[in-house]
Amino acid sequence: MEYKLTLALPRDEYSVPIARAVLKNGMTVLGVTEEVVHAIELALTEACTNVLDHAAETDEYEVSAGIDGTVCVIEVIDRGAGFDGSVKGHAEAEPSAEDGRGIQLMRALVDKVTFTSRPQVGTVVHLEKQLEWLDDAPIKKLTEGKPRTEHGPWSDDERMQDAPAPR
Repeated sequence: MEYKLTLALPRDEYSVPIARAVLKNGMTVLGVTEEVVHAIELALTEACTNVLDHAAETDEYEVSAGIDGTVCVIEVIDRGAGFDGSVKGHAEAEPSAEDGRGIQLMRALVDKVTFTSRPQVGTVVHLEKQLEWLDDAPIKKLTEGKPRTEHGPWSDDERMQDAPAPR
């Protein structure tokens, strides 16, 4: 069983709380612990805000999320030119810096962060977080004793065929 959603959002500041609320509500209903929900919410906020701040060539972006019995995988996809994310966010931002903390925060909040620039797609921010469940989580009843799903948020999306597989 997998909870899977995709949102096509306008590149607008009002879209960020919408994406955050939709994912938060889904995780809460499934029984994800509050601490993990908050970490994912903040990482998603940073990824979406980066689109608003840096992907000036696009009018919209996409947020895809997949949640199964063990992991939450999120991809934020813009239509911008992209950047080399392998070198960003590893060094601490200067204490007086007004920006430059988003990637650093994402790396601190989730288990895996990757950035991929694809010429026909844009920049894909890939976030993964291991999930912790409440004792009475509904997803436990839906997934216990069943094989783990092999799908991710990109499973039916031809343009994401070479996306990394969830752990």
